Amino acid sequence: MKEWIFTTDHKRIGIMYLVGSMAAFVVAGIMALLIRLELSSLGPTLTDNATNYNVWLYFHGAAMILAFLIPSLTGFFANYLIPLMIGAPDVAFPRINAFSIWLFYVAIVLALSAFMVPDPPDVMWTGYPPYSVQTTGNTSMYVFTVHLLGFSSILGAVNFLCTVIYMRAPGMGWNQMNFFVWATLAAFVIQLIFIPVLAAAVTLLLFDKYFGTAFFNPDAGGDVLLYQNLFWFYSHPAVYVILIPAVGVVAEVMAGMARNPIFNYKVAVYGGAWAIVVLGSDVWVHHLYTSGMVDWLRIGMMVTTLIISIPVGLLMISLVGTLYRGSIQYNTAMLYAISVLFLFLIGGLTGIPLAMTSITLHLAETYFVMAHFHYVMAVSATFAVFSGVYYWFPKMTGRMANETIGKLGFVLNFVGINLTFWPLFSIGVDGMPRRYFDYAMFPEFEPTQKMATMGAIIIALSMVVVIFNWVYSAIAGVKAPLNPWGSKSMEWTHTQSPPGAGNFPTPPTVSADWSPYNYGKHTAQTI
Repeated sequence: MKEWIFTTDHKRIGIMYLVGSMAAFVVAGIMALLIRLELSSLGPTLTDNATNYNVWLYFHGAAMILAFLIPSLTGFFANYLIPLMIGAPDVAFPRINAFSIWLFYVAIVLALSAFMVPDPPDVMWTGYPPYSVQTTGNTSMYVFTVHLLGFSSILGAVNFLCTVIYMRAPGMGWNQMNFFVWATLAAFVIQLIFIPVLAAAVTLLLFDKYFGTAFFNPDAGGDVLLYQNLFWFYSHPAVYVILIPAVGVVAEVMAGMARNPIFNYKVAVYGGAWAIVVLGSDVWVHHLYTSGMVDWLRIGMMVTTLIISIPVGLLMISLVGTLYRGSIQYNTAMLYAISVLFLFLIGGLTGIPLAMTSITLHLAETYFVMAHFHYVMAVSATFAVFSGVYYWFPKMTGRMANETIGKLGFVLNFVGINLTFWPLFSIGVDGMPRRYFDYAMFPEFEPTQKMATMGAIIIALSMVVVIFNWVYSAIAGVKAPLNPWGSKSMEWTHTQSPPGAGNFPTPPTVSADWSPYNYGKHTAQTI
């Protein structure tokens, strides 16, 4: 226990990120199940107190995005894999890395304590004023949780940028790095630029509620829209902090399972990931189309929102091209990876009408937006996380995950996800508003809500299967060979499973023709 608490080993810190983010995922999933059970019928179902419903919404949204998706992708995967992929013995600043994980854990504990205080936060994950200033809920807990997670992310971003720039194996050029490394670098640049803006926004919110300032109070010269602009100036790029590393994980899994190089590697890196970094800062106003924006700003942001579909499309083309004429292994990791293409396709296609101002004025704040958001980011990224965990499970534990249980969990998950969110597009178009505690004015939507709740129950069952499989396989799974997938990437060819201290038995070097995707060639060294 002492070794884990005081560790500076990037691999152990990565696993700690996985455990912490999965703990947040489980609690946030329980909140989602409570929400769906409450909505399964007209009138009060689990509670007659709308504040309880708001608390469930707050914790579900904040924990899923800030404590599960971002930490699992830029915390767990980045920590565990980047030094192994670039031939480094550890990260550039191991003690700062350890500090960042404990900031993350303190944030999770603070968030969970919301269930133990008499005035839990009820401000959703957005914290919009004036409600967040006027509510009796504890807005300060929301603000300090965001601060802690933000500091943790900034420290991680600085650490890994320095690690990749200065600690690559001798001979490894920029275009010889794994696509996942590039994807994570892009996400960390976004974090460094935009997290301070979110921190400023929630800090001003804190001042307004507890110190009597009026940054967001129109009666005293403030502006409510100022908060919305500051919040979404970070929180829309945060979508890409999740999306780009998720695509990176899926690309690594597909390349390994199809035994193919990544299709259009340089186009995906520079025209896909880094183009999103550039354009991602110019699309945030599409979250504010109905908030009183001037028309010229709406139109400009509509154009940039549509344009950003081009680099996203290049990433998707790269994934599909990687599968072309591949020798594909359809194991659990690959099933999750391929399903990301389908889920993201649904999310992406439903995002195009939401980019159009004339259509969004009707669809804003309806279930259509909520279903789109879950398909395009929440569900797609979660499936990418599961795909990556199954793919690198032998590397982390030295054992193989059980394929039968894994595929059962996948089928339940895929069916439950689509049963939950697909029908919500329909009632969203018909006008079902988001965040409503009850929908007595829309009794015709009750059958659809019941169907979505059945899907949520199936998802919950699938999560039990998935987590059981990971725990069972880590303890009693079949011992894994050193390179079970036949990968050419350095974390598989140059290290033990799991890797020891310092990662590599001998410091690796890279030749000019080496690539992590040299399938069919014999240029990669093996331990």
